[in-house]
Amino acid sequence: MSTVQAATNGSARVSRALLAAHVRVPDHVVYRNFVRETVVLNLDTGRYHGINPTGGRILDLLTADETLGTAAEALAEEYQRPLADVERDVCTFCEDLRERGLIEVKLNGSR
Repeated sequence: MSTVQAATNGSARVSRALLAAHVRVPDHVVYRNFVRETVVLNLDTGRYHGINPTGGRILDLLTADETLGTAAEALAEEYQRPLADVERDVCTFCEDLRERGLIEVKLNGSR
């Protein structure tokens, strides 16, 4: 089980280490925002992935060098949602993208 999976498993609270992590989009992934969705292309697999506007906003925040935690804080304020819910949603979203090879999650202290 990955660190991201462990932190997002079920109703468990999100780990502080994960919220301090940064995300990187690998060189083999490109994405573009459109009005109704963000399209992400994995050049290695040739697969396109459609992400809703909220997911696109998360990806934009994370690729602007925000941590998962600071991105969640910004989104909680923007959408006026409880921070704990948004933190869990951001971590779950990142795990899904990581499993598809669309992002890399870098925990502090890892290489």
